[in-house]
Amino acid sequence: MSGGLLTSDIRRIFLVSLVRTCVISSFAGSTTTVNMSTQERGVDRFTAAHQQREGGGFLVRRPIGGQIRECDPFLMLDHLGPTVYGPGEAVGAPDHPHRGFETVTYVVEGGMQHKDSAGNSGTLAPGWVQWMTAGSGVVHSEMPSDEVLEKGGRSEGFQLWVNLPKKDKMIPPRYQDTPAEKIPVVKTEDGKVSVKVIAGKSLGADAYIETHTPIMFLDVALQPGASFVQPVQSSYDGFAYVWRGAGSLGPVGSSQAAKMGDVALMGSGDSFRMTASDNEAMHVLLIAGEPIREPIARYGPFVMNTQEEIQQAFHDYQSGKLGSIAGSEERYAKTAAAKKQQQASGRWQKDQGDL
Repeated sequence: MSGGLLTSDIRRIFLVSLVRTCVISSFAGSTTTVNMSTQERGVDRFTAAHQQREGGGFLVRRPIGGQIRECDPFLMLDHLGPTVYGPGEAVGAPDHPHRGFETVTYVVEGGMQHKDSAGNSGTLAPGWVQWMTAGSGVVHSEMPSDEVLEKGGRSEGFQLWVNLPKKDKMIPPRYQDTPAEKIPVVKTEDGKVSVKVIAGKSLGADAYIETHTPIMFLDVALQPGASFVQPVQSSYDGFAYVWRGAGSLGPVGSSQAAKMGDVALMGSGDSFRMTASDNEAMHVLLIAGEPIREPIARYGPFVMNTQEEIQQAFHDYQSGKLGSIAGSEERYAKTAAAKKQQQASGRWQKDQGDL
């Protein structure tokens, strides 16, 4: 996605000479327990994700990258939807560049088409994960699938931005499009907890996807009343985001009640507990990784180490060094038409009232 830029801004924003620099903040990092643990992590910080429009105008909750600026090595997490589109209403993120980090797109419902300036293209179906290493830079587009755009339907998913260390920021771009059947899903012995292992390891299952930065990315589903303790390497910084249902996060006796849209930064320790409420299931994204602890210069879709590197990224994009994708005018036109259709149906105004 375009990192907070609306479609109307995507082209002209790169002509702005002002670049802001920031330095990353880091955060130290029946019941089922995966391994013996010496210390369960508490909750260091807790908040509700705010909602905003992103890309071509779709709504997201932003648990990381908003009130919580970063959680090293994670720059942003967007929760897209859940939204039920009518025919012709679905919007995406037309052509935009990235450099210096990785994007992880996880589709829960609906579908997404991607294309990039290196000639890659494909469609992500429900359950798929795309791990894009932008590295030295790429222009890509993320649009609703033809079926979703034509027929409408329910759409939901996530996009995580993972920083790259300085030594890897200019590596060649790479895609890992992974279908649902290749992503391990494991269950506890009592069957009350299931874990989709997108990155890292859980319940003895290793992820299929390779990562540059050591991280874990787990989608944990707990039945009502179930509790689960996941080992988390003590050197990792991380967070837990409740994306469906309700329950609590953290150790028994000092846990934090949480519902859909709530995010908790983990304290120190080597495991983390999640507990669903007695009468409602809960889905949690548990995300943690080895902090990079390097300075960050960040503007829009570029994440580097210095202001000079950001300026070079602007120059390379403007000069065409990152390439382009044929058909960009058509994608912008589809986005404009979808927004117009939303306004005609009243969806745009309704969603605006929810912000």
